[in-house]
Amino acid sequence: MCSAWTRTLTWTSPRCRRTGSRRPLLVLGIDPGTAITGFGVVRRDGASHLSLVECGVLRTQPRDPLATRLREIHAGIVELIARHQPDAVAVEDVFYAKNVRTTVVLGHARGVILLAAEQAGVAIHEYPPAEIKKAVVGTGIATKQQVQFMVTRLLRLKHAPQPVDASDGVAAALACCMAPQLPRITELVRGVAAARAAATAATRADTGTAPPRNAARRSV
Repeated sequence: MCSAWTRTLTWTSPRCRRTGSRRPLLVLGIDPGTAITGFGVVRRDGASHLSLVECGVLRTQPRDPLATRLREIHAGIVELIARHQPDAVAVEDVFYAKNVRTTVVLGHARGVILLAAEQAGVAIHEYPPAEIKKAVVGTGIATKQQVQFMVTRLLRLKHAPQPVDASDGVAAALACCMAPQLPRITELVRGVAAARAAATAATRADTGTAPPRNAARRSV
């Protein structure tokens, strides 16, 4: 017989259940892996309140055939989606490792995870590892320890989610929850340009300096 997948639960909050008719945004974040797949369920209430609902890992048996392990990962994700009914699934994208086989096998794991989400009709968001780190920590080259530290701070936890795979799954969910709040690059550029224009106008008003002649000609 094929061995069943094992879910290792690291943290659950009984207070983070959906109540009332107004649903919060619930995101299932996943860090794919054939041996260990980390996951985290994060809820966002309003614009900025974030809370951790559950996190943990799905483990498969190393000696089982790849096809068996993929089936178990798929079954585990299906069970998580059915229990939490998330509004979105955030999956870490493939990173290109030096070992080509590692990259290919990881792609298989991502494939069955994406399939489970698609079959459930859940919105799928894929993020490169650097983008998740930048959303959570502020830099795309952050270490795993820095990611764990910021996950703990953002969710107001006493301890960082363990193992690190679970923390990575939570980070993926956080990146999805925080994405709408992050300013777009066009908005940042416009804001900088407006600030510079205001500063220039204030300086001219204080010194009595007239605008350049070419600017006057263009306005005419």
